[in-house]
Amino acid sequence: MSEARKTETPDRKEPLSKARLRLWLKLLKASNLIEASLRQKLRAEFGSTLPRFDVMSALYRSPEGLKMSQISQMLRVSNGNITGIVDKLTEEGLALRVAVPGDRRAHRVRLTDKGHEVFATHAAAHEGWIDAMLAGLDSDDVDGMVRRLDHLSDTMKEHD
Repeated sequence: MSEARKTETPDRKEPLSKARLRLWLKLLKASNLIEASLRQKLRAEFGSTLPRFDVMSALYRSPEGLKMSQISQMLRVSNGNITGIVDKLTEEGLALRVAVPGDRRAHRVRLTDKGHEVFATHAAAHEGWIDAMLAGLDSDDVDGMVRRLDHLSDTMKEHD
């Protein structure tokens, strides 16, 4: 039996590798559509950006604050990208830098009370937008997709 035939799916006459490629492209397309919509809505409603929302989200979940390198690692972006966002948040009174005792160069960044309030407003809107975008999916659809995506993530970790 040929290698292509061994990897065919039962209901199609194409290699499973092609089906997996098509799946990846569909996941990417769906993700890009959602992301583009979120970027537009954040800009229109709050004059904000998705990277800024992501930084505030990370800080919101870490009330004790995070070092810049921790934020970079969490969001998988460079320290330089984070620095500009944190500088702006600090200027606007939404975040502050707190010195790390025993390390003159290190600072933790945390949201101020105002930053918590602003992010809570943005997060509530964000949740509503996502809910509206995915309104065509019922509970079974969501549960099934979450299970499958968790399985995909687990499989990806095994290949690392």
